Amino acid sequence: MRSICTSTAVLSVLAIGLPSGLRAQQPGPDLKPTLDRLAARLDTLERGGCPGGPALVPPVGTDSTSQALAALIARLERLVAARCGAGAAAAPDTVSDDLAALRAAAAAAAGTPAGPARRDTTPAAPTQFIGRQRSGSALNPEISATGDVRLAAQEHGGRLQGDAHEFEVALQSTLDPYSNAKVILTFSNEEVGVEEGYLYYTGLPGRLRADLGLIREQVGDLNRWHLHALPESEYPLVYQRYLGGDGLSGAGLSLYTTLPVSILHGTHEVWLQGTSAESPALYGDGRHATLLGRVQNFWQLSRSTYGQVGFTALGGNRGDSLQGRVLGADLRLTWRPPSAGTRENLTLRVEGYRFRGHEAGTVTTRYGAFADLNWQVSRRWILGTRYDYVEAPRGPRTTEWQLSPTIMWWESEFVYLRLEGQHHHDELAGNDNRLLLQVVFAMGPHKHETY
Repeated sequence: MRSICTSTAVLSVLAIGLPSGLRAQQPGPDLKPTLDRLAARLDTLERGGCPGGPALVPPVGTDSTSQALAALIARLERLVAARCGAGAAAAPDTVSDDLAALRAAAAAAAGTPAGPARRDTTPAAPTQFIGRQRSGSALNPEISATGDVRLAAQEHGGRLQGDAHEFEVALQSTLDPYSNAKVILTFSNEEVGVEEGYLYYTGLPGRLRADLGLIREQVGDLNRWHLHALPESEYPLVYQRYLGGDGLSGAGLSLYTTLPVSILHGTHEVWLQGTSAESPALYGDGRHATLLGRVQNFWQLSRSTYGQVGFTALGGNRGDSLQGRVLGADLRLTWRPPSAGTRENLTLRVEGYRFRGHEAGTVTTRYGAFADLNWQVSRRWILGTRYDYVEAPRGPRTTEWQLSPTIMWWESEFVYLRLEGQHHHDELAGNDNRLLLQVVFAMGPHKHETY
């Protein structure tokens, strides 16, 4: 380190000491050998060595250039003698003087006292502990609101009716690194209640997710969806007749995981749910323990097409007098070309269910199904239709079917409008036709969540 500083000091002296005329003009031929030897000795000093050979002889001349060069050579040779001479240890350390001068100049520029071993005598500040608690605003949950307003014209009775069908307020928040929570309140003409409210944990051993609280159960492809996010205005008839008017929901525990195996390069998911559910078809009235199991399989068939196949089994008892079991299978195919992005896709859903009920020694087995097709033809427009068929779950075997064509305009991600026609046939009540205009709007991060 000392040799480098020495060389730097010498180079600085040479650069400052040369007159402007010498720096600006090319030296004459008689000075070139002297300059070459001067450069060689400086290189040796810079590498930390001692230059060998005789000392440089200053040039003889009376011009200012020769006199300046002679003075610089004399100073260089004094530095060489001080560093490499026999009496260097006892001689005054001119190199150290130069380095001390450089240190003093640097300390003056920095505004700190100079010295080879300066100690920082500034008293240490007291230790400060910074809390990492969330601020008051960060503790607030995300709040969203969704509105579902309808205007319906019905053939039976010739009625034209406006309906503020349902409003939802959703609150969701990350509580800590382990758990999250959602609460979804519903406001309608009939009731004010809780659509869902649950705490869920992710990243548990075995790749488990656990949900605790009031949840919509994982039946088929659509029961988990909220009403405002469905591809049509209502749940399929088979859901309404076998599960309940608004599908099936219950309070309890849900466990979800993906299987660590892949069949034909697919992804396979499993749900196990135990809840206290309310279903008139299954139990008549009241809430009763319900067990559900579902396996869902997903395959990417091509860059633009994927398929999903699922199987669901659920059931429960109301004492010994009333039992209900439902088995279901569902298929979904979606075509979405990567080049079209969000502007074009086609989705086909087909689901079939078997209901088996035991009541007072009588066993009934009934069937229901639906097929749903939705085609997004552009960024804003979606065309669709659904066909429903279902047999009454209990009592006489009567059937219903319904055809529901739709056209939807997505004004934005916050608002969409749907025009839907319904032709409904009931074996007992006959035919009924209905035309529905539905407007759905959303505020906040929840949007039209489909899960």
